[in-house]
Amino acid sequence: MWPYYETEDWSVLPPELNRRFNPAFNMASIKQAINEAVERVRMPAPTRLRDLIRQIRAARTAAEERTVVNKECAYIRSTFREEDSVWRCRNIAKLLYIHMLGYPAHFGQLECLKLIASPRFTDKRIGYLGAMLLLDERQDVHLLITNCLKNDLNSSTQFVIGLALCTLGAIASPEMARDLAAEVERLMKSPNAYIRKKAALCAFRIIRRVPELMEMFLPATRSLLTEKNHGVLITGVTLITEMCENSIDTLNHFKKECGHREIVPNLVRILKNLILAGYSPEHDVSGVSDPFLQVKILRLLRILGRNDVDASEAMNDILAQVATNTETSKNVGNTILYETVLSIMDIKSESGLRVLAVNILGRFLLNNDKNIRYVALNTLLKTVYVDTSAVQRHRSTILECLKDPDVSIRRRAMELSFALVNTNNIRTMMKELLLFLERADPEFKAQCSSNIVLSAEKFAPNQRWHLETLFKVLVAAGNYVRDDVVACTIQLISEAQTSKQNYAVCALWHALERDTADKQPLAQVATWCIGEYGDLLLYGTPSEDVETPVNLTEDEVIDVYQRLLWSPQNSVVTKQYTLLSLMKLSTRFQQGNEKIRQIIDTFGSNLHIELQQRGVEFSHLFRKYEHLRPALLERMPPMETAKPQANGIIGLANGEPEVEDEKSIILDNSPSAAPADSSALLDLLGSSDLDAETPTTIINNTNTNIDSSPVINNNDLLDLLGGLDLSSPVSAPLPISQVQPAPQIFSPTNTANFLVDGLLNSSPVQNEIPNLVAFDKLGLKIVFKLERPPDTPDLLVINMVAQNVGSVQLTEFLFQAAVPKTFQLQMLSPSSTVIPPLGQVTQVLKVTNINKASLRMRLRISYTGESGPVLEQAEVNNFPPLAWQ
Repeated sequence: MWPYYETEDWSVLPPELNRRFNPAFNMASIKQAINEAVERVRMPAPTRLRDLIRQIRAARTAAEERTVVNKECAYIRSTFREEDSVWRCRNIAKLLYIHMLGYPAHFGQLECLKLIASPRFTDKRIGYLGAMLLLDERQDVHLLITNCLKNDLNSSTQFVIGLALCTLGAIASPEMARDLAAEVERLMKSPNAYIRKKAALCAFRIIRRVPELMEMFLPATRSLLTEKNHGVLITGVTLITEMCENSIDTLNHFKKECGHREIVPNLVRILKNLILAGYSPEHDVSGVSDPFLQVKILRLLRILGRNDVDASEAMNDILAQVATNTETSKNVGNTILYETVLSIMDIKSESGLRVLAVNILGRFLLNNDKNIRYVALNTLLKTVYVDTSAVQRHRSTILECLKDPDVSIRRRAMELSFALVNTNNIRTMMKELLLFLERADPEFKAQCSSNIVLSAEKFAPNQRWHLETLFKVLVAAGNYVRDDVVACTIQLISEAQTSKQNYAVCALWHALERDTADKQPLAQVATWCIGEYGDLLLYGTPSEDVETPVNLTEDEVIDVYQRLLWSPQNSVVTKQYTLLSLMKLSTRFQQGNEKIRQIIDTFGSNLHIELQQRGVEFSHLFRKYEHLRPALLERMPPMETAKPQANGIIGLANGEPEVEDEKSIILDNSPSAAPADSSALLDLLGSSDLDAETPTTIINNTNTNIDSSPVINNNDLLDLLGGLDLSSPVSAPLPISQVQPAPQIFSPTNTANFLVDGLLNSSPVQNEIPNLVAFDKLGLKIVFKLERPPDTPDLLVINMVAQNVGSVQLTEFLFQAAVPKTFQLQMLSPSSTVIPPLGQVTQVLKVTNINKASLRMRLRISYTGESGPVLEQAEVNNFPPLAWQ
């Protein structure tokens, strides 16, 4: 076709070839150019990238867009079949855009490798970009790129080396990282600053993927802090920060073994030069000299000074200079100040410096920018336990944030306000928080009301104020009050003195007279209180605490109860409270029992089974068991104060679900947990006509509700059991080898009463199983405390305790476990999803092993720490054999 192959007369060549080549080229170059020209003539030029983007944007529907994309992909596939396509670079660029839109583009992986192998820089650039987007370590093609990367890392062009380093850092698998780590370490010592910067960033990515390669980069990393180039310096600080965060040994290495290099003074010197150097147009951002480098250095100083007195003392002065000399009118300066505050609060800094840091956060609270105010509140919430007195100075500003229109700021301000409550400011803080509760959004009311109750319980100045505060909470929160608030209020009233009970019943009566459809918890507390102390309401001596004396008749009280019981707006739980309270009033009132009986009889045919059952049972107490009614409906004794638990009201106040104490339910079957009225219990159970299962069932049910009933020493049961001393404290369960055989007098064969047999045989004797450390990494330690319930040999109870041994709060904590199919696993709710510094979170796991096989468990732990989200997996195969014996 072209008769010019053998000629050397350049005048006969086509003009375009004559312009491109000169006689210095050999015939092979001329032939290649001729073949390219032939290809362009034979094959039309493909659509340009900008034209493809224009066509896709012009599509009116998703179907039109898919049509355009499918047509272009089909054309690109056809060109890929050509062995030497001259349009490969353009086609890969279009394919990457299609990949960004979410369409499959995996068929272009091999073409990316061909572009990487091309000697032209433009082809390499598109090829490496395609490799970073289209390849991952799960693809087989991923192995083919290693040799290309190694060749380009030894290139003489710095930009080709930079492309290879960027790609290696983006897609490096552990195997590829191990193969090319030596090349990266060599390039970190290159005299070219551009290559050193890229190599340090690549080493940062490699260390994240393969932490054991960290030691290889240590010698080259030390020299990066002596650089004058800001780009190399910031990458070196970033690399050292990553090393110190992931390895305690490396952190100690930079602190001690590198003492002759003085890493902390070197960082202090660099930071001081940045502050005092003045205006530098090359690194200036809004009047601040290289704020990115300043932030990185402050973060590294925070890590080096944590729990280190000497290092902290060396950086105190520079932190004070940064805090006082940084411009605050621009957001760039606020960023540096924020990092400075975090560093001051995290190291062993002086008290005056901490006050300066808190004052900076106080200025942030006055900023018009919502993001800055939120950051200030969030940081104060973390530091309030470090220096409470300094944060207390900004209490008025924090309370003003409760009125902010932004919901996130209000939530953080509420949490911080409760953290500031103490004995001295309880009255002022509760006044402001009750005002906030009244006008708060529904999503705040439940958590706010529980926290107010908890704070009042800790710091209440007197009982009258405590009761008044709880009543205000019930009114302000309405139906959003949690059950724990109702229980705490009832318990407080039962423990109060008679004068305070008189005040409570009168105050609650005034609240009950109003419409309580939107205040069901208030109606429940009021009806319970009136049912217990109705005689004080009508016949008691008026208390001095009562603002408005109550002048009532029995019929007026019964009419209000009748309205509550027949109102369709009241919940079933409220009607249950009301019905029981009305029944108790039949023994408190001197007359009016007939009207009460008529109201109760109407519930014998109620559609709700619970109300119907109560109506039938109470009706029998008016007829067949009339003689038992006064004794059964006596006033309840004062409730014992429940011991605070990690998953009790505190967990509810933080918005977490309540977790039952499974250990007390399963193991606490001892006779010391018997109910108060022993003689009545024995009368109901009888002495000889009981089957063997009945006592155990009754005792277990009693133990389940043991928190709601008083527990005292049972003398009658002691006499029945032959003087067995149950009043002494229960000791910890002994190992099987140390448990002595029971005396013959307590043997079931010598006892005729099955109740006694059930009590004796229910004493928990369990194996002592050692604790198991399931996970310990990055400041998080997970310990399994194993228990074997004696009555369920196939069940293993695992009490998981997640401990935060670090000084950074862990949020969004999620613990997941999986076992083989031969096991059955039940996981209860955790006590919290936030682990404070040196705090812990608990969770109960129940594993059923019918086949007595060896237990294997895989764990998946995720949380958010200081460096961002963390996801870890582990496998536990070392459960002790005693767990299934």
